[in-house]
Amino acid sequence: MKGWGVRRADLADADCGIAQALGVLGDWWTFLIVRDVAGGTTRFDPLQRALGVSRRALAERLAGLVEHGVLQRRAYSQHPPRFDYLLTAKGEALLPVLIALQNWGTHHVMGDGDITATAAADSAEARRVHELVGRRLPEVLLPGPDGRPVAPAGDDRWTVLYFFPGAFPPGVPALPPGWGEIPGAPGCTLESTTYAARAADFHAEGARIVGVSTQRPDQLADFVAYAQLPFPLLSDQDGRLAAGLLLPTFRAGGVERFKRLTLLVDPRAVVRAVQFPVTDPAGSVDEMLDLLRGRSAAAGPADERAVGAG
Repeated sequence: MKGWGVRRADLADADCGIAQALGVLGDWWTFLIVRDVAGGTTRFDPLQRALGVSRRALAERLAGLVEHGVLQRRAYSQHPPRFDYLLTAKGEALLPVLIALQNWGTHHVMGDGDITATAAADSAEARRVHELVGRRLPEVLLPGPDGRPVAPAGDDRWTVLYFFPGAFPPGVPALPPGWGEIPGAPGCTLESTTYAARAADFHAEGARIVGVSTQRPDQLADFVAYAQLPFPLLSDQDGRLAAGLLLPTFRAGGVERFKRLTLLVDPRAVVRAVQFPVTDPAGSVDEMLDLLRGRSAAAGPADERAVGAG
């Protein structure tokens, strides 16, 4: 695959950030490598199987990304030498680019370009999200309302992980104009307060509740205080979880926002059920509680099932 190793110094437009970035990223395989590493596929052989690229081409691109400081190598075997490839801070800064590419491709290549916070049940987005069943969450920490990093799942408990577009206290002019007209966008406050009202029931089933949005931690702190939520809301403003799981997003008010969806995650941080699209924010809470209550009746693979939205 000739042409990938173009040096930034060779580019005619030396003052253009786009040209200089492409001098590092090279070609589309490189973006897919960053995508899969962000999702937790960090070793050579699994990357090669997932991408279907030749071993030589993959080795060249990994070496280039390490050279440019996008990835770093961490040894997991000395004899023979084997490495995990992990994103550096420079590499993590690419995650919003991946999310923007995914959003653009979904809405302008596969879709008609209309802004929507939901999706059809038979859409490519829905298929992609439901394929998360059986997959482990990437190892990321997200800032909570107080700014301290929190693991979104695990902790030896089941987790109901719900993603929402944006929730703000009344009177805060944070939502973009026309928010109420975006299909699927309204309902974040109702969803969160319904989870709060059912929190004791989820706790009785051995599960914790965690909400995630792309809002800033201080915005989430204001909403937690207003709604008196007994569980944390985490900020994925840097796109670590969105890019790692290829979660559906839409852009409104200059911000990438999650489409509403919910994951049921087991104590090993493996996704066991999915709700997407969510067309009834309050009803989906009761549906998830019923699913959680019935999980003990389904053992082994039978427990790994995807759920349509309520």
